[in-house]
Amino acid sequence: MQKLFLMAGSIAMTLAVALGAFGAHGLKKILSEEMLTIFETGVRYHFYHALGLLIIGLAARHLSTSLLSWSGWLMVAGIIIFSGSLYILSISGIRWLGAITPIGGLCYIAAWVLFAIAVWKGI
Repeated sequence: MQKLFLMAGSIAMTLAVALGAFGAHGLKKILSEEMLTIFETGVRYHFYHALGLLIIGLAARHLSTSLLSWSGWLMVAGIIIFSGSLYILSISGIRWLGAITPIGGLCYIAAWVLFAIAVWKGI
């Protein structure tokens, strides 16, 4: 589990940097200010939770619990659903995708709650 989430976090960080650069340089002249802000929100939360995956991978060195695994997979799901829906919404303008975004936000919240419980039980 440790290696899996360290790799997932590293890949997610790589994608967050690439997408952030793409937004800043490639989309700045194409998207409206509103859509660029939406894209940047996706990148920001992508970064936060890629770091979260790295933290989970490091915590797995010291804590052996399935709660960490659930937490990691929920962060992955959050990146895909929350950030992914914002990326697609901002580029495509398909507004109904905004209805999916809160599901990803709930994944993020659940991931951090499970991480806290795992740490609490493990110490």
